[in-house]
Amino acid sequence: MTKTLTATVHIDASADQVWAVLTDFDGYAAWNPFIISAKGAPVPGGRLVLRMQPVGGSATTLRPRLVEVTASRRLRWLGRLGVPGLFDAEHDFILRPQGSGTELTQREVFRGALVPLFARMLDRSTLPAFVAMNTALKVKVEEQAAARV
Repeated sequence: MTKTLTATVHIDASADQVWAVLTDFDGYAAWNPFIISAKGAPVPGGRLVLRMQPVGGSATTLRPRLVEVTASRRLRWLGRLGVPGLFDAEHDFILRPQGSGTELTQREVFRGALVPLFARMLDRSTLPAFVAMNTALKVKVEEQAAARV
């Protein structure tokens, strides 16, 4: 089974400005309500250590591997619960220049035998956490952009 979650936000700043905050993993604790702690470097093949706080749920530490890092365009990682095919999650941030700003889409595709067991929880807890993170990222980037003017 497959389940996809998607949340999109328009940020009034350049893709480079959004990218700088998105890939500053050490800074996540200061602004990010979903990924409350992040360690690692934005390099393909690198491993991240992420502490995620779904809405109304318990925090979980995940160690996904970065599979794509394209500056100011795309950040993608793959995480797994146990063995491949049980519960795999491919997380994606896609940045698209749009007028004078940037459209950011956060998407995650879940695959595996356990997806049906977690589907409702993903809708109730994870999707709202995506929206909260996107909103917080928008505020952080736009505040930084305004301070530079």
